[in-house]
Amino acid sequence: MPGSFLPTADRDVLEAISRITYCNPFLPERYKLEREILGADFREPEVAARGLRSFSTNLGRLHEVTQAVAERARQAFYQARGKVDATEFSIYQDVVHFALFSSNREPFLEFIRKAYTLGNAGRACPFYKEFEAEHARYFPLRPEMPEPAYGAPHIFAMFFQIRRAFYHIFEFIIGTSPAATRLRARIWQSIFTHDMARYQRSLFNRIGDIVTFITGPSGSGKELVARAIGLSRFIPFDGDRLEFEEDFLNSFIPVNLSALTETLLESELFGHRKGSFTGALQDRKGYLETCGQYGTILLDEITETRPDIQVKLLRVLQTRQFQRLGDTRALPFRGKFMAASNCDLAEEMREGRFREDFYYRLCADRVETLALREILHEDPEELHHLVHFIAGRIAGSDEADALTDEACQWIRGNLGLGYAWPGNFRELEQCVRNVMVHSEYVPENTQADLPRAKLLASALGTGTLTAEKFLSEYIASVYETTGNYNETARLLELDRRTVKKYVDLAAARPEGE
Repeated sequence: MPGSFLPTADRDVLEAISRITYCNPFLPERYKLEREILGADFREPEVAARGLRSFSTNLGRLHEVTQAVAERARQAFYQARGKVDATEFSIYQDVVHFALFSSNREPFLEFIRKAYTLGNAGRACPFYKEFEAEHARYFPLRPEMPEPAYGAPHIFAMFFQIRRAFYHIFEFIIGTSPAATRLRARIWQSIFTHDMARYQRSLFNRIGDIVTFITGPSGSGKELVARAIGLSRFIPFDGDRLEFEEDFLNSFIPVNLSALTETLLESELFGHRKGSFTGALQDRKGYLETCGQYGTILLDEITETRPDIQVKLLRVLQTRQFQRLGDTRALPFRGKFMAASNCDLAEEMREGRFREDFYYRLCADRVETLALREILHEDPEELHHLVHFIAGRIAGSDEADALTDEACQWIRGNLGLGYAWPGNFRELEQCVRNVMVHSEYVPENTQADLPRAKLLASALGTGTLTAEKFLSEYIASVYETTGNYNETARLLELDRRTVKKYVDLAAARPEGE
């Protein structure tokens, strides 16, 4: 009969560490487990640290505790006589993996930073042999010990993916608000699913078949979300050659479909054979072909595609195959497919501009980004965090604090905290740049300066507006501020059709009436 060899005094801690190994680090469960493991040594996470650049304020202490209990468990198993219980060994494996990841967190971070500094990560990873030796110390080959579920190369590759995911999520998703935390948790699920244990068992080489569809207003960071996911995919490691199968920096291909003419779009996506059309002087690979097995292609503004292109892309998603223009051969699409849009997809489908069958192929994994004004409405303090990040990027760390104070003071004094930010994060960045250069920012559409808004205010003062005219002018004024039917409908608690009806009515009214 299998015996129990885990140290009894450590049992609860070992089981908690086993669970924390697979939990989403951006959900409350993570901090609940940290508290359970550390007890009185647990420190409440600092908002800035949790939201911006660090994993947790408890990482150092977690590492110490995990290393200590993992070592005691190792000695217990090493000294065991008799068959080891499979459940206990599974817990032991999880704890060891957490300890090994913690020990190799910094070497992986340096590897990632060096890649971005050089612009090319390469594939060779020199510290693998040290990792392999440490892994072998915890898993000696003895008859009493079950074989580990995963070899050292696979675990090494998994650790690298997790470290890249942390890095990219914190790098691309800024802020400390609840909305930012929710988005990080959602991105983590897009990379690893909600069940990371299942991902490690069987989905790590299948998740690329799942399409990710990112929706949200223009300027709300959809491509950044896509980058966080696409640059964090699993890449196998060859322990004999000491290198990864692919350089992760070359694995993400963003394509802005709105920047391509209709005549070029099909060729750019699918490629073409020589002579397939006028000007096709040689064979050319398209984006679908250059996207490798561990790569990701993002088609931004997917609603800009014609229905016939949507049909072709639908076939790619259904069959994982495509054809170059002028070619009858089927070529495999090996990578992950992502799409993004800022449109009202329900409206696009109702109007027949976007195919329903294509949409339902896209939405297996849907991630939504929020408008900046929604985030600030939920957490007004987020403005300071976002401006500070932008200031640091454009002026450097030495000037970040001073520029942040200047920009935030100007925004509060001139735009007010209720400003709609129709351009979202992109507009906020330009605002900070303008304040730094000119000590002011002039929005394209500020409600106070709109002729329609001035006309409305004047008419209100004289009492010359009918109810219908007032409603249409007011809705049109808000629409001019937001530049978006959906956002206007959300702000005014109306449906999109009603908003469009009154905006059109106001537009049709002769000027001055």
